[in-house]
Amino acid sequence: MPTRPQPPTDLYRPGRPDPFLTQLTRLRRVLFFCLTLPGVRSGSRRPAPARLPAETALTVRARRELAPDVVEFTLGAEQPGEPLPAWQPGSHLDVILPSGRMRTYSLCGDPADTSAYRIAVRRLPDGRGGSRELHDAVRPGTRLTARGPFCAFPFAAEPAVLFLAGGIGITPLLPMVREAARRGLDWHLVQTGRDRTSLPYAAEAAALDPTGARITTHCYDSEGYPDPAALLARAPRHAAVYCCGPAPLLDSVRRALSAGADQPLHAQRFATEPVAAGAPFTLRLRDGTLLEVPAEQATLDVLLDARPATPRSCRQGYCGTCRLQVLDGTPDHRDHVLTPEERAAGALLPCVSRAERGSLLSVDI
Repeated sequence: MPTRPQPPTDLYRPGRPDPFLTQLTRLRRVLFFCLTLPGVRSGSRRPAPARLPAETALTVRARRELAPDVVEFTLGAEQPGEPLPAWQPGSHLDVILPSGRMRTYSLCGDPADTSAYRIAVRRLPDGRGGSRELHDAVRPGTRLTARGPFCAFPFAAEPAVLFLAGGIGITPLLPMVREAARRGLDWHLVQTGRDRTSLPYAAEAAALDPTGARITTHCYDSEGYPDPAALLARAPRHAAVYCCGPAPLLDSVRRALSAGADQPLHAQRFATEPVAAGAPFTLRLRDGTLLEVPAEQATLDVLLDARPATPRSCRQGYCGTCRLQVLDGTPDHRDHVLTPEERAAGALLPCVSRAERGSLLSVDI
């Protein structure tokens, strides 16, 4: 008999379930049960195909350089003065570039300002081309399309909070810092980077702390790579920790917390976590197209190369935005939200789930 998937453990307190995701999982199970009662829903119980989120047409209103390799873009509605969809700290947009590429960027402005969105993009010379396109080809007046806003990194506004930002990782955290200051929470921000010129939004963050006591900067060129224990020592008593930045920073902070610190950790990576114990397999699309999925690459990433408009959001197996229907084959489920009934009915989250070595997995897309 298949076992019911358990809510993920607290990444910050090993052995304990994540309280928010535990409640979310329970609510999902109750809703699924209610919707499958006789007379509530007719027809097949097969999950509906994923639908693309609503799109918003945007125009670049302004562009400014925040650091030698970081540019901020201010995006407004096509019709000046038209309000944009609301969002909350920790939200992001899926931005469709003029080339058709889709990239995800955190919103770093003020949620109270519905007249514009702000995103900041660091140029990645060795990236997949999205940041280079934005830096080189997108100017005021350029028209873009966006999906969202989505929020896979919500701010719970705990009474005491430590924010750890690595480089461009300040972008989702800055609205949280602004909200913490507005609410009068006990907060501290540690902003790290190569040098002072590489720290985006340092002046804007400093303006939220007139005393200068709540913000610490740590530059690698003068102080070396930060000791995670020293970073966590900046936390107010019993503080929750919100961290965003490169993988080495997040991994070191997680290790430091797992060593005994009793602090909840909320973290967001720039990209999906590396595939663990993956094996190569073949993905077949509805039209017969065959895609080879390497052992070290996520199914969703391979799918996006062939179908750039494939919906996705959290890319960590929590939100269900990328949900697909399996037509044939046996999946290796690695998500955190699908029930045994949904898995048995053929649901699959390709952001984290895979198939066995050498097998063929057919999906309805």
